[in-house]
Amino acid sequence: MTTAVKTQTTGSAMKAPPTVSQQEWEAAWRQLLVKEKEFTRSRDALAAERRRMPWMPVEKTYMFEGPQGKVSLLDLFEGRKQLIVYRAFYEPGVFGWPEHACRGCSLGADQVGHLAHLNARDTTLAYASRAPQADIARLKKRMEWEMPWYTLTDSFDKDFGVDEWHGHNVFIRDGEKIFRTYYINNRGDEAMGTVWSYLDITPLGRQEVWEDSPEGYPQTPTYKWWNWHDSYEAEAAPNEKWVQVSDAGEKAFRKASAEMKQEQGE
Repeated sequence: MTTAVKTQTTGSAMKAPPTVSQQEWEAAWRQLLVKEKEFTRSRDALAAERRRMPWMPVEKTYMFEGPQGKVSLLDLFEGRKQLIVYRAFYEPGVFGWPEHACRGCSLGADQVGHLAHLNARDTTLAYASRAPQADIARLKKRMEWEMPWYTLTDSFDKDFGVDEWHGHNVFIRDGEKIFRTYYINNRGDEAMGTVWSYLDITPLGRQEVWEDSPEGYPQTPTYKWWNWHDSYEAEAAPNEKWVQVSDAGEKAFRKASAEMKQEQGE
């Protein structure tokens, strides 16, 4: 039986899917779950390919304006191994200026999770725009955004494909040598914001033992590095209690997954 539902946006009738029993619904869910697991595995495989992307040396010196004055691209790493730079449009000529940044970029900024989790994986996220620092500081305060946000002063945006449209550029450093490793824009930007979406575009990935990464890449036991966002520095090593809890949770998950496979005859 199909159901006609009126939408709030248009008021027109929406042809909804069939209404079914609990047993029929669970059967449909399990059928779709097979495809969703395939999607998850393909997403993991794609991230593994990103970790094998060639590195491009950044040989030009780029400078930015920060809250404390001039800083280099190397400074944006804040001493960490990896850097993700998002080009946000906030400057004269952008719709919303000077009260607001671009609506799309602002929606993306609202999605950014707590940066402590990225930092715990040796990764820094930074935003960059053409707006002066005084305007950026005012905007961040108004919108309650915490990410470091710098002012572009040279051709960085043009050189890295973000002078006319938003995008994330990913870098890794070896001492003071910087390499570009990945770039994502357009609809790829829509999914960014979680710690996982960011780590999956970095050359080192989530750095957990289950990942398919090149030999020698840093990897730690799954779940064990997770922490409260205000406790990473206080607890450099995994908490013993959390190790026990996460081990039990993983064991229960594996058991449930095995039972489901058995039911499906896999």
